[in-house]
Amino acid sequence: MKQNTDTLVRLTNYFDSIAERWDRWQEHNRYYHKNVKHLLQFLIPQHTSVLELGCATGDLLNAVQPSIGVGVDISSKMVHIAQKKYPHYTFHNMNAEQLSLEQKFDYVVMSDLVGHLHDIQQALEKSYVVMTQRSRLIITYYNFIWEPILLLSEKLRLKTPQPHQNWVNTHDLHNLLDLANFEIIRSGYRLLLPKNIPIISWLFNKYLSQLPLLRKFCVVRFIVARPRVQVAHPERFSVSIIIPARNERGNIETAVQRIPKMGNKTEIIFVEGGSNDGTLDEIKRVVKTYKKKRAMSFCVQSGTGKANAVREGFARAHGDILMILDADLTVAPEDLPKFYNALAENHGEFVNGSRLVYPMEKQAMRFLNLLGNKFFSMMFTYLLDQKFKDTLCGTKVLFKSDYEKLVANRSYFGEFDPFGDFDLIFGAAKQNLKIVEMPICYAERTYGETNIQRWRHGLLLLKMVGVAAHRLKFV
Repeated sequence: MKQNTDTLVRLTNYFDSIAERWDRWQEHNRYYHKNVKHLLQFLIPQHTSVLELGCATGDLLNAVQPSIGVGVDISSKMVHIAQKKYPHYTFHNMNAEQLSLEQKFDYVVMSDLVGHLHDIQQALEKSYVVMTQRSRLIITYYNFIWEPILLLSEKLRLKTPQPHQNWVNTHDLHNLLDLANFEIIRSGYRLLLPKNIPIISWLFNKYLSQLPLLRKFCVVRFIVARPRVQVAHPERFSVSIIIPARNERGNIETAVQRIPKMGNKTEIIFVEGGSNDGTLDEIKRVVKTYKKKRAMSFCVQSGTGKANAVREGFARAHGDILMILDADLTVAPEDLPKFYNALAENHGEFVNGSRLVYPMEKQAMRFLNLLGNKFFSMMFTYLLDQKFKDTLCGTKVLFKSDYEKLVANRSYFGEFDPFGDFDLIFGAAKQNLKIVEMPICYAERTYGETNIQRWRHGLLLLKMVGVAAHRLKFV
């Protein structure tokens, strides 16, 4: 205990001693700090509630433009300067390992802090208390490969001098987060060159820093994690199942008969897409026939394409949980409770069907389509920093509240996706939702023909790879 107290006193005295010079040091290395701010701005949506632990003079907290901003720092002098610079936020002189705040936050940030903590696990456990099930913890820390260069920079007075820090690598942090009851959503790398060399730094830090081998040498590493929370009474949620249907007359009644009831209420919404085989009349007949047994409705989409159909169906939905079920029934309706349970029990926040685990029926997917799926799964696993085996399965499930956040931030990507799959996937990744894949058995179509045009849509998918690279990876 005495050793802990002595360490705390030394650390407090040290940061108090450099508080007046802190902003000058930050300005001296503004390129590095500008990039860290840019990373946090990318990870944290504006106008959310943010707690920063180890906030120093408050510049990083201010950069993310929170609706409610609270900073905590061990140095009273740092806190005094921060409060004077940013009076619209709240700052506390407090040790992160003894955090005692009553409010909850959407985001908790530890930027370049874990190296100074006497007990990292305790600080993580204290952070857990001020977070909700939907909160996110963001940690940035430096790569120890750079330790000799950073020490030399301090001796040459090119960098803020720092006391001796913990030797914390990625494995250590993953382990500590697990012990503190967090699970990691994504992790990544930034900055191959922490100093600005015109053109060269731009090339290295925007593009080369994200390549599989070179990124291991980046100065900055980051982790996004969420509290591991078990949900009580998962059966309490209501469900809306959206079924886009174009030329699927023979599957409409079968879909209604096979869809299980889930949660406290299950509604089915058909969205008809300009069929020429009598699908709309069949939907009207089925809705009328089953209206006393099932909560059902339908609409005719105002635009074209599956993305438009899904959006219009989601806009009509009343359920807490939104599901997409393709009307071709190649994904069995009987599998939908698996998706419901994964979401309702908090195993994930965006559940994506995967057709590439179990053997398929013989004609379920053509060979070139299968190759295309595997290629795009590898590309998007790399681009999104979350594992994807199958990006093109039509069945996707998420909470309505999360979908509304995706809609509010849709302008970040723009209108690029006629299918709707990538609009949801990219949005979920940008919002740092926990994405999980649900293996399903993929069946042959029993009625009608596929609406997918292999080559034209394949070119559109390549375009989406470019969108993801530009807006999610090389940022």
